[in-house]
Amino acid sequence: MIRRPFIMLALTFALAAGAVAQDIQPMAPPGASADRFPKPDRPVAEIVSAQWALEKERNKADEVGQVGALMDIREGQTVADVGAGNGYYVFRLAKRVGPTGRVLAEDITPDYLADLDKMVRASGQSNITVVRGEAHDPRLPPASLDAAVLVHMYHEVAQPYGLLHNLAAAMKPGGRVGIVDADDIPSKHGTPPKLLRCELAAAGYKEVSLKTLKGGVGYLAIFEAPSPETRPDPATITPCKEEATRGRKKQ
Repeated sequence: MIRRPFIMLALTFALAAGAVAQDIQPMAPPGASADRFPKPDRPVAEIVSAQWALEKERNKADEVGQVGALMDIREGQTVADVGAGNGYYVFRLAKRVGPTGRVLAEDITPDYLADLDKMVRASGQSNITVVRGEAHDPRLPPASLDAAVLVHMYHEVAQPYGLLHNLAAAMKPGGRVGIVDADDIPSKHGTPPKLLRCELAAAGYKEVSLKTLKGGVGYLAIFEAPSPETRPDPATITPCKEEATRGRKKQ
C-alpha cells in the first residue's frame, strides 16, 4: 500500500510521455518496404543509449562544428538528424542553420522522441521539427533536405539498404549525407570505413570524402545521395560482407 503512490506517479509520467510520442508523426508516406531489401551480412549493434558520449568531451572537440564545416552546412538550409537520440546535434545544428533554416530531428525510439519533443518545446526554438521514422525509412518529405547526418548510429541500423534507399528520396539534388562513426566492428558500436563505403555504394551513393575528426570523436564520411531515378533496384543489391568481424572471430 505504501508503494502505490510511487507506482501511480510512475504510470502517470509513462502515460504522459506516451501521449507526447503519439503526437509525433512521420512527415511523408512510406517508402520502399523493408522486405524488399537484403539483410546486411554483418552484426547489428543494439540501441543502448540516447547519447554516444559525454557532452563535455564532444564540446571540447567541437564535434558539431567540425561536421558542420566539412559538410558546408549553412544558414537557411534544411538538415535532418537521422537517429537524433538526445538531441545533441539537433540544437547545435538549429543555431547553425538559423531562423530561416530547419532541423528535422528524426528517431524511431518512442522514449527518445518524447524526451526530445519536451526539450524542443522548452527551448522555444521554432526551427526544429521532431519526426517519427521507421528503422528502414526516415519518412521525411521528398526532395526537402540539403543535408542529413547519421551520428554514431549507423552500426545500429538493422536495414541499412532500405534506410539509405528511402533517405535518398528526401535529399535535394546534390544533397550530402554525413555519417559519423567509430572505426571499429559493429558489435563494438562502430563501422569499418571499408564496410561503410561498400554499403553506401551498393545503395547508389557517391563518396565525397572521409576524414578523421579531431578530438577522438570518430570519422566523418560524406556521400552524395543518388537521385530517386538512379537508385539501384532493391532486388539487385548484394549485401556487403563484414570481413573485420570474421577476422576477429578467427583469432
